[in-house]
Amino acid sequence: MKISRLIEKRLIHRPTRFFDESGKRIYNQFEYDFSYNPVHKDSERERVFAKIIDMLPFLLVFYFIFHLPFFGSFLISIPCVIISGLFCEWYFGTTLGKKVFGLTVLDDSGNDPGFIKSLQRNMLCLINLLLFLIDYHPPINDTWKKESSQTNFSMNFNNKFCKTYVIKEDKIKAVKERLHQGSLSTKST
Repeated sequence: MKISRLIEKRLIHRPTRFFDESGKRIYNQFEYDFSYNPVHKDSERERVFAKIIDMLPFLLVFYFIFHLPFFGSFLISIPCVIISGLFCEWYFGTTLGKKVFGLTVLDDSGNDPGFIKSLQRNMLCLINLLLFLIDYHPPINDTWKKESSQTNFSMNFNNKFCKTYVIKEDKIKAVKERLHQGSLSTKST
């Protein structure tokens, strides 16, 4: 079973126009199937800070020990972070920065990513750091609104492409239990 194939059932309560005898609104209850997402809500912010923590030792070594200019130290530390991230995620399932925030990387099967998967993730992490600009143009009748640009920053491109998940370490057991239950239910049908 794969994490991307797991389904989560949710009950949605939709209000109706009717009220009961005590004046409370009556709700219809619908059950929907959503794809299971083990990633928690604030993971993007934590992943940015984790990447900074991963980069900081290299930056400091190149700046203070090798006496390179700050910008040069920054540029040289980028491939070092990619290479160290590759080996740390492959061997430990996490990097130093992710470990500080209690994050770990799982592949679609719920295991630590293999060497090739980790190589793909870390090569694509550079694309995550690009800011995607979106231009907002208000509708014609909304003359009081101003045209603007906003940034849409996402740390998920490499995960979507590689089918990996960065989750909290305390959720690993729950994800593996869901995978086990999902594999049992597909065998029984």
